[in-house]
Amino acid sequence: MKRFIALLAITSLLHFTADAQTVVLTSRISTPHILCEICKTKVETYLKRIDGVRQVTINYRKGETVVKFMRDRTNIEVIKTAIANQGFDADDVTANEESYNKLPITCKKPEDGGKHPKPRAASTDTEQ
Repeated sequence: MKRFIALLAITSLLHFTADAQTVVLTSRISTPHILCEICKTKVETYLKRIDGVRQVTINYRKGETVVKFMRDRTNIEVIKTAIANQGFDADDVTANEESYNKLPITCKKPEDGGKHPKPRAASTDTEQ
């Protein structure tokens, strides 16, 4: 029993040490065409499935996405590509054309006939 407790303590200590070495980065990505709650939810849900993504916050009024991710599991290019694969531009990565064409008209760019509801007055969103 003493060996089991000692082994458990060592394992816990090693797990804690490994977590302490993991670097979490925060990146801001310009996503000017995520313009409604439906688009926001779609992209947030998709990004949270990527291994290493810890947190996703999309502010569609500002046209930006903030992502916290573990550097040893993913990188910013994978995240931008994932956003583009959902049909939205992400910084310098252009939206996947096939995915963009599948978006409902309300989620398309204004120049493509998109009809977005008028944004409400800016609220005081807080970031953690």
